[in-house]
Amino acid sequence: MPEANPNALNWKPAPLPCPVTLRGRYATLEPLDEALHGESMFEAVKGNNELWTWLAASPPESATALMENLEKWQKAERAVLFAIVPKETGRAAGHASYMRIEQSHGVIEVGNVLFSPRLQRTRAATETMYLMARHVFEDLGYRRYEWKCNAENLPSRRAALRLGFTFEGIFRQHMVVKDRNRDTAWFSMLDSEWPSRKRVFEAWLDAGNFDGEGRQRKELGQVLASSF
Repeated sequence: MPEANPNALNWKPAPLPCPVTLRGRYATLEPLDEALHGESMFEAVKGNNELWTWLAASPPESATALMENLEKWQKAERAVLFAIVPKETGRAAGHASYMRIEQSHGVIEVGNVLFSPRLQRTRAATETMYLMARHVFEDLGYRRYEWKCNAENLPSRRAALRLGFTFEGIFRQHMVVKDRNRDTAWFSMLDSEWPSRKRVFEAWLDAGNFDGEGRQRKELGQVLASSF
């Protein structure tokens, strides 16, 4: 009788993510819906063409065009796309998705992230990333959570590190986007790392980390650094 493999994981494929509502203290993530989110999301992003600098899509000219582009992309990529709704306003102010999903290996990517000026540098934005990671690891049981971006997109690379992802390297000439070469920076977070990352997120998001005017007492990076 053959001996048991000591390295066996007894792994079973992870389930596909489904459209679901993720609720937090500062933000709610809702399955993208044109009737619910189209006008408010377009209002939040129109006139800010620089938001599309690093995205494959171009700035839309209307709410209808914005939603048609997103829905077409979502179908082509077999992605699950969320509208990000800050509790403060109750109006969609950005989007993010699960994409490049490999159930058999337990790998999933967070991507097509767009934070309008109303969402940037807010607790709702950081909580969005926390809610998505928590759902991936705790509800769906994935092993590896990925973040990828154009290697020239330094703000995105800094954000990945701030959020607790680990830099793994550069894939050279990985893609052609808008008729330009894209070298891709790869980052990851593993299921074994999630418990410590979760504590960092929750410590930063705690109401006690903010003063009466909403200013953070400790930056997320500081909380992360002190956890090691």
